[in-house]
Amino acid sequence: MRLLVKYANRLLCQTAAPVPLRQKASAAATGSLKLATSAQTEPERVNKQDSPLTDTFGRHHTYLRISLTERCNLRCDYCMPADGVPLQPKANLLTTEEIIRLARIFVKQGVRKIRLTGGEPTVRRDIVDMVAEMKALPQLEHVGITTNGLVLTRLLLPLQRAGLDSLNISLDTLKKDRFEKITRRKGWERVIAGIDLAVQLGYRPKVNCVLMRNFNEDEVCDFVEFTRDRPVDVRFIEYMPFSGNKWHTDRLISFKETVELIRRQWPEFEALPNGPNDTSKAFAVPGFKGQVGFITSMTEHFCGSCNRLRLTADGNIKVCLFGNKEFSLRDAMRSDVSEEDLVDLIGAAVRRKKRQHAAFSPRHAESLADGESPDDTHRRLADTSLQFPIASAALLHHHLHSHRSQLLQAARHCSTLSHVNAQGKAQMVDVGEKPTSTRLARAEATVIVGERLIQLIAANELAKGDVLSVAQLAGILGAKRTSELIPLCHNISLSSVKVKAQLFPEEQCVRLEASVRCSGQTGVEMEALTAVSIAALTVYDMCKAVSHDICITNIRLLSKSGGKRDYQRQEQS
Repeated sequence: MRLLVKYANRLLCQTAAPVPLRQKASAAATGSLKLATSAQTEPERVNKQDSPLTDTFGRHHTYLRISLTERCNLRCDYCMPADGVPLQPKANLLTTEEIIRLARIFVKQGVRKIRLTGGEPTVRRDIVDMVAEMKALPQLEHVGITTNGLVLTRLLLPLQRAGLDSLNISLDTLKKDRFEKITRRKGWERVIAGIDLAVQLGYRPKVNCVLMRNFNEDEVCDFVEFTRDRPVDVRFIEYMPFSGNKWHTDRLISFKETVELIRRQWPEFEALPNGPNDTSKAFAVPGFKGQVGFITSMTEHFCGSCNRLRLTADGNIKVCLFGNKEFSLRDAMRSDVSEEDLVDLIGAAVRRKKRQHAAFSPRHAESLADGESPDDTHRRLADTSLQFPIASAALLHHHLHSHRSQLLQAARHCSTLSHVNAQGKAQMVDVGEKPTSTRLARAEATVIVGERLIQLIAANELAKGDVLSVAQLAGILGAKRTSELIPLCHNISLSSVKVKAQLFPEEQCVRLEASVRCSGQTGVEMEALTAVSIAALTVYDMCKAVSHDICITNIRLLSKSGGKRDYQRQEQS
């Protein structure tokens, strides 16, 4: 069935009518419009409150950035060594089909804008086809791309025909010799030609420039001059000065400092209106065709209006550029989880998004202003070495499969049990004659982890990621796979699985509780017990790199109801 769906998707993409060339916007042609962005309207009303893309602070995420590859055809000296960086095996990266599937799921949940990034996305041979497939997704309004511009003169026209709506071009210098020194490659002329071609085709390209002290601050006014006769949006990005986990703010040039520098030459340099979710503060010199923007990631954060999510090339969803929390959608898909489970995983990741990243607490903002170093809690932007996969059902199956034969052997010696026939052979209980009723079961487990791990879990500083969220998701997946993990359990259609994970610092433990419900002919206590067991094993797996002195204990049924024999555990006084 999956192969048929993939084939049908390909067939639809091949037979779809070609996308007409974009018409030049009147504003781009005249250079008269001075609005940073235009407000976008959603074609369908989305219930934002209940959407998995709405976090606990009410931010609804409609913008997804998808990294298509780790590879790049430049070797920028502030990004990577001359010999490049180690790349993951191809099998670790998302396939084209997986990317399109995830894009479709995100769009169904409310994403309306997708930007394709890298690495360098144009190194993918199927980039044009991928844009066309994205544009074919119902309700998706906008597909953009961020590129270094090296191959735009060759690819931009096919990309436009495929439906590409916008493009951002990374360019840190307008000097040919400096470009070659920075990138360790030739091609400056091709990048400029690509920008000019984009303008000719009716785009209003954004040119992203990372400003660094003693590097390219002498070109600030040159970039502003670049907007005089070109309808482009030059955007100065504040250098995010983290290398490994150490911060170095001496190369940071702030937004205010840059504006002051520009106004020495153009005193009339003025601010423009901005959209509600814009990351860039828009400015312009009156009479210039283009405009200038400032992405103030360091000095004036925009966390409160952030509507962006990121999908890495290896399939991790990242809710904050500065955060270390990642959830592997790739592992979930390759474990054949349902679309509903994928949406649950996405929702759990979004709900764990913080109000603002740690670098912008008030004391950190003050430290930056004074030139001091914030806490060492962030990693380099280009670092993709950490991966935080969720516990997949396939892996759980592997851990438990070796116990099945022992269980069956023990059952043969207990022929009076309902799961064993007179010959000592295993059999399932026939529940066909039982009445259908609402069945509910609750179970709990405790994982004693110690003081150090309690602190690391609470601060979310474990290398493998967010322990509590991943344990909850693993428990839900485990409950749904109980019949595959435990011999002779019935395959039950569950109507609800809830797993709660809580820290108890005084007891130095993680307390897990599962509640499972179904409408059926047999109980769900095994599903509840499996949920807390799998969640407990996941806590152990994510913490074992720090300590093996972890004890899983107190796995027990708390209550069950709806069957012939209800049960309620009596707590000891």
